[in-house]
Amino acid sequence: MEGVAHRTVEVNGIKMHIAEKGEGPVVLFLHGFPELWYSWRHQILTLSSRGYHAVAPDLRGYGDTEAPASIGSYTCLHIVGDIVALIDLLGVDQVFLVAHDWGALIGWYLCMFRPHRVKAYVCLSVPLWPRNPKVKPVDAMRAVYGDDYYVCRFQKPGEMEAQMAEVGTEYVLKNILTTRKPGPPILPKGEYGTGFSPDMTDSLPSWLSEDDLAYYVSKYEKTGFTGPLNYYRNGNSNWELTAPWIGVKVEVPVKFITGELDMVYTSLNMKEYIHGGGFKQDVPNLEEVIVQKDVAHFNNQEAAEEISNYIYEFIKKF
Repeated sequence: MEGVAHRTVEVNGIKMHIAEKGEGPVVLFLHGFPELWYSWRHQILTLSSRGYHAVAPDLRGYGDTEAPASIGSYTCLHIVGDIVALIDLLGVDQVFLVAHDWGALIGWYLCMFRPHRVKAYVCLSVPLWPRNPKVKPVDAMRAVYGDDYYVCRFQKPGEMEAQMAEVGTEYVLKNILTTRKPGPPILPKGEYGTGFSPDMTDSLPSWLSEDDLAYYVSKYEKTGFTGPLNYYRNGNSNWELTAPWIGVKVEVPVKFITGELDMVYTSLNMKEYIHGGGFKQDVPNLEEVIVQKDVAHFNNQEAAEEISNYIYEFIKKF
């Protein structure tokens, strides 16, 4: 990662680690779970070489960014607050936003709460989930998928951390990052077990080196999983907090990219929403939907060059 600069900045009452490279318009990258700024290593190099200032933070609770202790410190308002403060600190009015997984959810909230700060949004894996006024999201997931659905299994403080500790940090990260199993992740009862990837092999895929995995492991062994899991534990709280935005359409220009094997894309009703007109109705300036053949959830790493090119082709228009 030659030439990538690292610094710690003060945003919204916490210390945040950011990685950055290049000069020009800011491209802000938001990672998901269980990831870090490092998930964007390829895109940082490519976009910075094409005239952009690429910036990738470790989000609150991850990596070298501060991790407040209370679950209530991880609501969408806290995380978006961090991002708005970071944009201010970078000294720009607007950014090009690129986000994946939980970062993508935060990206949608940012586009809803502060649309004037986002010039265009390249969203990976997780489309906008319109707020259902009648049912809280975690309750809805439990009703559809049962108690062993991973989001439901993540809810009880300390429980999943203990089960992950039994199999070890390296196993958990390798198991999630290498999964190619489509459909909703259902975890075995009362344990982490085979977790996300029941067919996990000893060898790593070509896009994830031993050094890459070791970097993730080194950071998660230091921080643990509580901060990241606290995002999931605020699912119902976020629903309550976002009541004022019910029915709001996202007007930012958007390009959406997912893999055909992505666990989100292949979950219940997601394809119908994405391709059947619902997504476009909620995001009127959705310009393109791309489904990558034979690519799974972590498309920013698995299909890194392709993703970098898709980002560049979209944002250079603005």
